[in-house]
Amino acid sequence: MYKHIPIKEASFYRPLEEGQVQCLLCPHRCILPQGARGLCGVRENREGKLYTLVYGRVVAWHVDPIEKKPFFHFLPASRAFSISTAGCNLRCKFCQNWDISQRKPEELEYKYISPEDVVRLAIKYKCQSISYTYTEPTIFYELMYEASKIAYEKKIFNTAVTNGYINEEPLRRLCKFVKGFNVDLKSFSSQFYENLCRAELEPVLNSLKVMQEESCWVEITNLVIPGFNDDFQLVRKMCRWIVDNLGQGVPLHFSRFWPAYHMRDVSPTPAETLERCAEIAREEGLNYVYIGNIFGHRLENTYCPGCQQVLIKRQGFFVVENTLIDSRCPHCSRTIEGVWNI
Repeated sequence: MYKHIPIKEASFYRPLEEGQVQCLLCPHRCILPQGARGLCGVRENREGKLYTLVYGRVVAWHVDPIEKKPFFHFLPASRAFSISTAGCNLRCKFCQNWDISQRKPEELEYKYISPEDVVRLAIKYKCQSISYTYTEPTIFYELMYEASKIAYEKKIFNTAVTNGYINEEPLRRLCKFVKGFNVDLKSFSSQFYENLCRAELEPVLNSLKVMQEESCWVEITNLVIPGFNDDFQLVRKMCRWIVDNLGQGVPLHFSRFWPAYHMRDVSPTPAETLERCAEIAREEGLNYVYIGNIFGHRLENTYCPGCQQVLIKRQGFFVVENTLIDSRCPHCSRTIEGVWNI
């Protein structure tokens, strides 16, 4: 059944008694008997060894503007070679990419792309970075790690768009080569994570702190879902945690929800809700607050936290004007946090 699927022994697991193994890649720490797969659906116990079924098996690959990730303070207006495999280690009922993230690898067509090919294609298409994205890059860790190492040596940036649900040891190892993360902080409620994502909040918060300790650039996205995580007191608590633990300079993107997957009966997020979330974030001291999935909104732009002048104008995923001079505001000379140059 699997002869046509390239497989590779997985990283981060340990053997147990009676041929079982325990995966140590993410906080689920799945214990797998012979022939079983983890929650992600892509890591399988075969005769007492754990294998990844998605190594090199890429189901989506595109050249994207880096703003689409979204990264607003990381090489603006640059191109990112973006890849993903099938699978995810969360089960979010509202997943926007469920058709690839919630599928088994054998259910999707794929193209075999080796780590070397990933970098070669990024160079071919004149991309300044490689982005591991669309599904959850943690579950294709081996491909991401090996490709990012090669890219790093060739001075190509690596970024990951992730749910942050990864254990500390593999994350710290990854941070040697992946220097930009956009983390989907889905809610500041443990109950939300348990009921809607089949996960826990605390490991995500720990990942955010580890990324910053490892000197990686971090941006955060919060998808605001009406009636589920749009409580303004909870939003304030989240923003306060970000300021206290990560600092005022971390960009926070409030993203509009659109009905999807098992939550098609939930209405899109009102613009007024997102705008109030942004106000709260600024009240709590965050310097860079954005609203996504509403084309043409003024909070697609980057403003100087000092003089409030517009520094980077955007329309959707595209930069139309960038007035930064050597990472500084041209009006008041304030340094603007970010990764602005190759």
